[in-house]
Amino acid sequence: MTVVLAVDQGTSGTKAVVVDDDGTQLALAEAELRPRYGDGGVVEQDPAALLASVLETGRRAVADAGRPVDVVALANQGETVLAWDPATGAPLTPAVVWQDRRAESECARLAGHAELIAARTGLVLDPYFSAPKMAWLRRNMTTDGVVTTVDSWLLHQLTGAFVTDAATAGRSLLLDLDRADWDPELVELFGLADEPLPRIAACDEIIGTTRAFGPEVPVAGIVVDQQAALIAEGCLEAGEAKCTYGTGAFLLANTGTSAVRSASGLTTSVAWRARGRTPYCVDGQVYTAASAIRWLRDLGFIGSAAELDAMAAPESDGTLCVPALAGLAAPWWRPDATATFTGMTLSTRPGHLVLAVVQGIAAQVATLCDLVAADLGSPLTRLRADGGLTRSTTLMQAQADLARLPVEVYPSPHATPLGAAALARMALDPGLSLRDAVGDWKPSAVYEPEWSEDRAAEFRATWRAVAEASPRKEASPGKAASLREGAPR
Repeated sequence: MTVVLAVDQGTSGTKAVVVDDDGTQLALAEAELRPRYGDGGVVEQDPAALLASVLETGRRAVADAGRPVDVVALANQGETVLAWDPATGAPLTPAVVWQDRRAESECARLAGHAELIAARTGLVLDPYFSAPKMAWLRRNMTTDGVVTTVDSWLLHQLTGAFVTDAATAGRSLLLDLDRADWDPELVELFGLADEPLPRIAACDEIIGTTRAFGPEVPVAGIVVDQQAALIAEGCLEAGEAKCTYGTGAFLLANTGTSAVRSASGLTTSVAWRARGRTPYCVDGQVYTAASAIRWLRDLGFIGSAAELDAMAAPESDGTLCVPALAGLAAPWWRPDATATFTGMTLSTRPGHLVLAVVQGIAAQVATLCDLVAADLGSPLTRLRADGGLTRSTTLMQAQADLARLPVEVYPSPHATPLGAAALARMALDPGLSLRDAVGDWKPSAVYEPEWSEDRAAEFRATWRAVAEASPRKEASPGKAASLREGAPR
């Protein structure tokens, strides 16, 4: 029996799960992480805290499982970058998180190449992705060491290898989507031609060994977080879709071996590379989901995320919210957009605002469902869902109502590490198929639409109009000049 330690290193926390062949959980350890948010779109993490969380949760999970593991898998948060010393492994900068918006200046500099970049990579020129942040970091923080996504640094710490996986590389704006390899022209375009880039590995490849969690074991099952969840939820065929409700909300739909370029403002990425195949997925992003709920908590509207259902009013009383607290992603791509509440009166109470935020998250995801269907050429028939916010009945019912789809909740809160674990098992057993590695699962809950089609359409049309009119956040004159000039921090 293969026992896997699967570590999911995320934005808000790190979790380590020890599972056996059929996905039975033997142990779980979690550690909370709090990114630093600052003016001008700053979102950073302490690399030392990231590494410590991986080691601490992994060791605690192995100890609690009471048995040795056969392989270690790592899922990562995707587009977060840092500079580090390849000789010592020491970080040279903070980790610049995927939510960070300071690379807007790099995107503005390359605006004339946006169509070329989109055609080549399947992505939109936006600070969300890795390359603009890498270029910004080089201009503003340090030119020393190497600059990579955080997974390469963590894997180097564990194994000494200098690698990333094909799915994570596909989120960089540096990957030729059709070849699934680094594109020298794009690398030069972003001013990164002199940068050593990690080798792109398959997700089911053994990339080295580690003694970080006990006796020496192989490291395999390396994959970006959202694609790992796509695997765990069994979205292995074209047209199958899932949404993960974490710090943000991320809708992905499998497009098979066709690297479909979205005509709807979505993005296309490598889904995974395994068993010599490279399927693709189209995806849309909502930048603030759980982070919007945390914002409500910090303002005192709720005591914790667990109180979300209790505090949300049964009806919104006409209050609408576009929770663009970190800008709007697909299909608007408005990093400058700010959050909006409308429809408030003297009768508006905190519960109405809480429900409006929940419905605002669901409305963004419902919009993405329509756009995914347009790109696929056929409507979605269901939406699978995972992540911490799936515990909210209010959110899941709002999602079913607004998307007009059944929402099937994944039975485990650990879809991301379980997807990585499936890939790790494939690395140890060359005869194991991805379908068999994932196994079967039954939803813990299914939410059917309760709103009429007319009610849902009216709500979404009104909400969409408010989203289109989201006000812009203006930088202060000093900050704007600093960004334009690429001045050091």
